[in-house]
Amino acid sequence: MHITIIGLGLIGGSLGLALKRSGWRSAKIVGCTRSQSTASTALKRGAVDQVSPEPRKAVKESDLVILAVPVLATRDVLGEIAPVLKNGAIVTDTSSTKLQIMQWAKELLPAYVSFIGGHPMAGKETTGIEAADASLFQGCVYCLVPQPGTMQESMDVVKDMVATVGAIPLDIDPSEHDNLVAGISHLPMLLSVALVLATTQSPEWSKMSRLAASGYRDVTRLASGNPEMHADICLTNKNNIVSWLDKLITRLQELRAIVSEEDTRIRTILALVREERQKWLEGRNSQR
Repeated sequence: MHITIIGLGLIGGSLGLALKRSGWRSAKIVGCTRSQSTASTALKRGAVDQVSPEPRKAVKESDLVILAVPVLATRDVLGEIAPVLKNGAIVTDTSSTKLQIMQWAKELLPAYVSFIGGHPMAGKETTGIEAADASLFQGCVYCLVPQPGTMQESMDVVKDMVATVGAIPLDIDPSEHDNLVAGISHLPMLLSVALVLATTQSPEWSKMSRLAASGYRDVTRLASGNPEMHADICLTNKNNIVSWLDKLITRLQELRAIVSEEDTRIRTILALVREERQKWLEGRNSQR
């Protein structure tokens, strides 16, 4: 098996480390990055066997190509590698939005290539090859979105890769994926951003910051994510994110009214959400 990973940041680097550690299909892994420091670190850490700065050169012999680049960069990469992909190659990605990616793949890739959209529900607030971790995908759901007509053999290869890195493959429609992740991933990110803006732009922040502790740190963690990646998410999943923002604003307005009126229903609401979160945690733990 010949694998190329284009993009050697947190996700691409972690996939490389996990696949090398497992010895999956005795794969030779070629990394692709134009950063010399990233290339050097990826080689030193054993995430890849060799590195090429040029996507076209990197994918020529590849059976499986993994795109681990920002969402908006995916279109350019697909267009660049399309003419040189070999017959029967499988291409997958790791982007946080899927509908736009699937449309680009349909437009740009030749019919003799299988494209299977992917999105591992895993990450860290730190980024880059230095943060890569072979255990990053352990126990996480890994969304898979095949193009219509994708051969089962190609799906089996990608599902086997996903299982090998410790993740749980989940077939999902691209529109459904983008709506669901807007609520459980993109909305929390923007909530974290809004809280940082509301507090750090306040004249009282210099004193307030000294009081900020674990609660503030935990709720604002997602604001430390990669700005380019988060911007691309907002630009490619606008309608779903706006819809979930509207729902959140409605809930915040309801809470504002209850708090301002000293309404004792606040106790009921707080008890309810505590119970709902506990159910989610217990269900999540039981699935592992």
